[in-house]
This record gives sequence, structure tokens and C-alpha cells, in this order.
Amino acid sequence: MEALFSLSSPASCPSVYSSNASNIILEHYNYTGRLQHRQPPRSGISVTTASFLLVSICIILENLVVLLAVLRMRLRSRWVYICIANITLCDLLAGVAYVVNLCMSGIRTFKLSPALWMFREGLLFVALAASIFSLLLIAAERYSTMMAPVHQRSGKKSCRVYTMVVLCWILACIIGFLPLLGWNCTCSLDSCSTFLPLYSKSYILFTLILFFFILLAIGVLYGAIFLHVRGSTALGSSKSRARSMRLLKTVISIVGVFGLCWGPLFFLLLVDFFCTSRDCSLLFGSDWVIALAVLNSAMNPIIYSLGSMELRKAIASILCCFCLLAGLCDPKTFMSKETASTSESRHDSLRNSFSKVRSMSTSPTPKTRKMRLSTTTSCLSVSSG
Repeated sequence: MEALFSLSSPASCPSVYSSNASNIILEHYNYTGRLQHRQPPRSGISVTTASFLLVSICIILENLVVLLAVLRMRLRSRWVYICIANITLCDLLAGVAYVVNLCMSGIRTFKLSPALWMFREGLLFVALAASIFSLLLIAAERYSTMMAPVHQRSGKKSCRVYTMVVLCWILACIIGFLPLLGWNCTCSLDSCSTFLPLYSKSYILFTLILFFFILLAIGVLYGAIFLHVRGSTALGSSKSRARSMRLLKTVISIVGVFGLCWGPLFFLLLVDFFCTSRDCSLLFGSDWVIALAVLNSAMNPIIYSLGSMELRKAIASILCCFCLLAGLCDPKTFMSKETASTSESRHDSLRNSFSKVRSMSTSPTPKTRKMRLSTTTSCLSVSSG
């Protein structure tokens, strides 16, 4: 630990922490061969960059809607929603980090200080580490719930999940910003990565090994859960078993899509470690790999929506509110629908006997319908005001 602090101190490499140290970035890009394989600078924004920016903004908006929907749901009553909100926040950070990366790339790269360059790249590593730790948290909590069932609304379990979420983000920030703290190659060109010219190859290998073992642990946990669900006879009714299998398929889909999107980047980083500078042409012009990895942040909300009807309803209500506030929908349409449904219910109630109508009137209103009506009413009141 003392060695890390000695590396991160300004005395170890004073030029790194200077505001006029952009020539270090130019030197490293030239040494690794990235400078010779860069496209000539163009005036304005290229079509590719504009497309990536548009996709990133869509990812941010998509995850923001999902995050608001999850926060509106019973976040404190089920730990699963806490974990989904955490992964959504990771995906939101990934979209923001990619926008920052695009805005600070190109010819602006050589105007950055080494510390700012490592902060730019570190944001993506923080988002990646937080996503992997969140997947591990879901797998571990799901495993503990299956093996030792605990009530979903247990305050002790919610407190434990919140503590683990905070721990995930602390570890992700530490791992993502280790190069900024001193684990870099700014003063040692021969140990530099080609894909990330200011990052040390030893740091690249460290993150790959760490993420590999975490993903392996996730696979083992889900394998144990699958075997337990398949062979257990103490799960209760077939409905609860089907619900557990549906949830298991959802989280396995999340892990599978994560592997498909981030796998090519992991492969390139592994190739980067074993290749010497300028020898691997595969590492030049591989921006599409990072774009594919960020695309994972757009796939997760779709998986959540397909796997949870409650989340789909919450997302639909938020989109409805946005449309009403933006003036894209006429509030009279929703008011007419409510009036039609009310008249229809009255017509049906007249067909019943007096005693049945009386019992229905004294019975409490279903919670789901009350929440749906209150949501529409609140949206209408805001739009009309």
C-alpha cells in the first residue's frame, strides 16, 4: 500500500501532475503506434461520432426512465428492485462515461493532462466494475434467499443489501481509478498498453483476472441455484416454482448479454497484454469494441421490462406522464377512458343483486387499480395546471 501511495505522489513523477503535460500523451501514443494509425483530424463531428453520441444519449434516457420506474415501485419491500436500481445506475454511468469519452477524444485527446486522460478512461472502468459487482451481488443474494429463505420485506435483509451496494461502488471507484492513483506507465514506456497507452499492462492483467474470477463465481452461483430449483420439492406450489424459474432466466439473460457485449473488449485487452507495442494491428482502430460494450447498457432495461410486468406498468405510467407534460397527448383522452370504464362498471353492477352490490361497495378498492387511477389523476392534474 505504501508503494502505491509513493507512486501516486507528485514526487515520483512530477510531470504527470502538471497542467502542461499533454506532450506525455503524445509521446505514449507515438511509442505504442496509436498515433500513426489514427485518422486525420476533421473539422466538426464525424458521422460515426454523432451516431455514437446519439446512441449514448438514448442509453442515458432509457436507463433514467427505468431508474425512475424502479424508484416508484416497492423499492424497500423487495431486495430485487434495489439490485435492479443499482445495475440501472451502473448502466446510466456507462452512458455518461461514453459521452464524456467521445467529447474528450479525437484531437482533444492531446490537449488533456495525463490525470484528466486517466479520469476519462477510468469512468468506463468504474462503470464496468460496478456492473460486475452488482451482478455478483444479485447472484449471492439470490443464492442465499434460495438456500435460506428470508422474507422479502425483512429490514435486516434490506439493510444488508444497501450495505453491499455501497461497498460495490466503493470497490468499483478504487479499481477504476487505480491508474489515476499511480498504477500507470507514464514514466515507463516499455510497460505501456497499446489499447490504453497510459495504462500499465500489469493493471490490465489485474483487472482481467479479477473480473474473470468474479464472472466465474457468478456462473457457479447460478449453476447451484438452477440445480436447487430443478431438484427441490420444497419450493411450494407450481406457481412459486415458475416464478423462481422466470426470475432465474432473467438474471441469466443479463449475465449472458453482459458476456456477449463485453467479451470482445476483454479479448482485446488480453491480446494487448501479450503483444508488444506496434506488433498487433488488431488493437488499432477498435473503437467499435467499446461501443459494443456500452451497448450492453441499452440491453439491460429491455431484459428487465420483459421479465417483470410490474416494471412494465411503472415504465408505461412514467412515459404517460412525460407525454402529458410535453403536450404530446390530450388529457381528455385519458379522462374519457376513465369515464367509459366507470360507466361500464356501473352497467355491470346493475346486473347483480342488491346484496352483491352492497358487499362490493363496502369492500376495499384493489391496490393496483387505485395506484393506476392515482397515477393518471396526478399526471392530468400536473398537465392541466
